[in-house]
Amino acid sequence: MQTKRTIFPNKLLPYLLLTPQLAVTLIFFIWPAAQAVKSSFEREDPFGFRTTFIWFENYTRLFSEATYLNSVGKTALFAISVTLLSMSLSLLLAVAVNRVLRTNRLYTTLLVWPYAVAPVVVGILWWFMFNPSIGIAPYLMRGLGIDWNHRIDGTDAMLLVIMAASWKQISYNFLFFVAGLQSVPQSLTEAAAIDGAGPFKRFWTIVFPLLSPTTFFLLIVNINYAMFDTFGIIDATTSGGPAQATNILVYKVYADGFLGLNIGSSAAQSVVLMLIVIALTAVQFRFVERRVQY
Repeated sequence: MQTKRTIFPNKLLPYLLLTPQLAVTLIFFIWPAAQAVKSSFEREDPFGFRTTFIWFENYTRLFSEATYLNSVGKTALFAISVTLLSMSLSLLLAVAVNRVLRTNRLYTTLLVWPYAVAPVVVGILWWFMFNPSIGIAPYLMRGLGIDWNHRIDGTDAMLLVIMAASWKQISYNFLFFVAGLQSVPQSLTEAAAIDGAGPFKRFWTIVFPLLSPTTFFLLIVNINYAMFDTFGIIDATTSGGPAQATNILVYKVYADGFLGLNIGSSAAQSVVLMLIVIALTAVQFRFVERRVQY
């Protein structure tokens, strides 16, 4: 079988075609990242009139702060909880409606809609539902003897942002899991059923291993989502409170840099956060991918 190849008569044409994307990457990703790294080694006054190069002082001070170490722990708890909750619920929904979706695409459209909602809108929506004064959820929970108040209880606040962030991401995961389930050959599950394997055993030994590439991809996406894309949810629901209970790393970068006007510390935090995500992604590709069956 002969492979067709595209040959450009002009050697500069491929580079010209790549120029727009390279320009966008340079202007909106590489340049801001480089500026953040530069600012992390500097001390700047709140008005921006004077900048002093201080080497690693921002980093050393950062890891000696109890509030930053607390934020690291809260971020780990938040990211793990959101990833596990959103992926498990989306997989459960995908398995439950897989056969229905083979004949009706309406379910797919309805379940994907929440992903189109902006994070800040999601935060406001859940803030209204769980508001201790006017929310319907606390009213129902009081009837069950549960006193919910995320404004003064740090555990309630963390549960609220985890539920809101997971709800936002479930539809995205659901779409990929459904696509993966529909690509599983029915002949394999039918053969296992004939051999006497039950539904759970068929799923765990046949279907789930075939979903491992999708699961691995979603694991990386969900961790990055919890680390970076949940700022709007945190800001709209709890603003990092109460008492720093939901002040995850991405929100602390904003609070220290834009509210506290501590640009150097904020830049150092953003660099550390970027390195954490890069390290997590590298570890997943190095160790977790070994269990993926392509």
